Amino acid sequence: MDAFERLLWWLFAGSAGAKTRAIVLLAIREEPSNAQQLSVKLKLDYTTVRHHLKVLAQNRIVVTEGNSYGKLYFLSDSMESHWETLLAILQKANRRGVK
Repeated sequence: MDAFERLLWWLFAGSAGAKTRAIVLLAIREEPSNAQQLSVKLKLDYTTVRHHLKVLAQNRIVVTEGNSYGKLYFLSDSMESHWETLLAILQKANRRGVK
């Protein structure tokens, strides 16, 4: 298991907010979006979305283009290359009932 895979386990199966982070990340993969768009699309509080985007960006899971309010979030190259690993982690976490 490489360091990035360990990070994915922690972010998406071992820490508070894992399920919300997964929902946000799946939405970004479907369509790069800004925080406001994600908040509306996912019916989540804007500050909650911003918090999880910050965590994802700090851990190199997502990258941004643009600046300030309208910046778009995209999957990082590392996340793209580990996508199948993430799906397996999410499946295992779901079986364990991770919230």
